[in-house]
Amino acid sequence: MARYTGPKTRIARKFGEAILGPDKWMERKPHAPGQHGPTKRRKKDSEYSTQLKEKQKAKYTYGILERQFEKMFHAAASKKGITGEVLLQLCEARLDNTVFRLGIAPTRRAARQLVSHGHIIVDGGVVTIPSFTLRPGQNVAVREKSRSLETITNSVSVNSRRFDWLEWNPTSFSGKVIAMPERAQIPENIREQLIVELYSK
Repeated sequence: MARYTGPKTRIARKFGEAILGPDKWMERKPHAPGQHGPTKRRKKDSEYSTQLKEKQKAKYTYGILERQFEKMFHAAASKKGITGEVLLQLCEARLDNTVFRLGIAPTRRAARQLVSHGHIIVDGGVVTIPSFTLRPGQNVAVREKSRSLETITNSVSVNSRRFDWLEWNPTSFSGKVIAMPERAQIPENIREQLIVELYSK
């Protein structure tokens, strides 16, 4: 299963924010990576460079590779609504992202692993595809025999953040997708319009 497996901190420093989760090294080295990162005067980014950087940020944030991300964009462009917002909605509707948003896993990487290893069920059946797209009304839960896993219990116990488009039941370790999130409800710092402009060229 293809995914990015390189250094997380280097990617976070490249974009100047911890897009892959809490990172203590970002506090120590907040500047760009490389030998001249702290002092190099960078030229002003071109329009294309800015757009490309925004697309890369979105891909790394949600853990999606190039071909898959392009397919998602074309799917978003074919749907009703603002293309950029629909694209982010499709990213948010991924099973691994939903597991992360529900607080079952501390990071999207951890959520992806839980899904791949068969610890998550959707509407009563095991789903092992992290990119599985959820629809409003579908239920996501942790398999009963997996609820005692340390990763899951620790994440659920410390995570108090909830999202309006998701419903969480701590007793049954299950959640429900109430609706697709609106742009204002998605906390990611992504300028989706730049991505639309990039693909529109």
